[in-house]
Amino acid sequence: MSIYEIRDPRFRALIQPSARLDHLGTGLRWAEGPVWFPAHQALYLSDIPNDRILRWTEGTGLSAFRTAVGYTNGHTRDREGRLVSCSHGTRSVVRTEHDGTTTILAESYGGRWLNSPNDVVVARDGAVWFSDPTYGILSDYEGYESVPEQDENAVYRIPPGGGEPERVATGFVQPNGLAFSPDESRLYVAESGSSHDDAVPSVLRVFEMENGRLGEGRVFAHVEPGPPDGLRVDARGNVWCSAADGVQVFYPDGTLIGKILVPERVANLCFGGPRGNRLFLAATTSVYAVYVNARAAA
Repeated sequence: MSIYEIRDPRFRALIQPSARLDHLGTGLRWAEGPVWFPAHQALYLSDIPNDRILRWTEGTGLSAFRTAVGYTNGHTRDREGRLVSCSHGTRSVVRTEHDGTTTILAESYGGRWLNSPNDVVVARDGAVWFSDPTYGILSDYEGYESVPEQDENAVYRIPPGGGEPERVATGFVQPNGLAFSPDESRLYVAESGSSHDDAVPSVLRVFEMENGRLGEGRVFAHVEPGPPDGLRVDARGNVWCSAADGVQVFYPDGTLIGKILVPERVANLCFGGPRGNRLFLAATTSVYAVYVNARAAA
């Protein structure tokens, strides 16, 4: 049985029909936040309820990298090759320096604790953009149950060089995964509120960048079955989004062109591997990978 569902002929150019879905490891409670480090030739990802970061390499497989990490969720690399993480437990965005020490980049807005930073991306200018839903404070399973102090579940931007985060996008029930278009003229953000409320549309929103600021957002695509979670944009501008049935791929005009079907719900994904053409999937209890004909936007 094929792992591909082709909705549009344009999807054929992005896949390797003979490539199989590789099961790289299992035993996680909720897999999230994969990020590839070329310098290490390694994948790092979160196992949120078990409060640990895992590491995968071709030679050693899946192993524990760090424990007692503050219930991290999303991760990314910054422009200096450092790990930037969203911590549910500390309600902060944290950077791991090259010597292993950590720096808190953001933990509050307007003098009040953030909710539970979820996913993160670093722009070319070094600014750190992150989403701040309430998943990490809804219970003691993925963080610590607490009452939200923020009046909005929003997207924030930490200026290059650091400083107080600014609120840049609102109107979400639960903002989640986010990614820039290759030229950074667009920011895509997943609305994952349907995870707890079926009345919330499972959509990706897109914001056009206007003079360095975000314009009004609009619906880019509907993700069914949802909810959408993590997403990535390839070098051609196609949007690869996690979903309940695997990965859904959208053309830059918002057309669903195809799916990669996965036996577990996918929470997040990233491109990696020695040539950048392997798609790694954090899927509930397991980590999967598949070779594709696409690479991450630089």
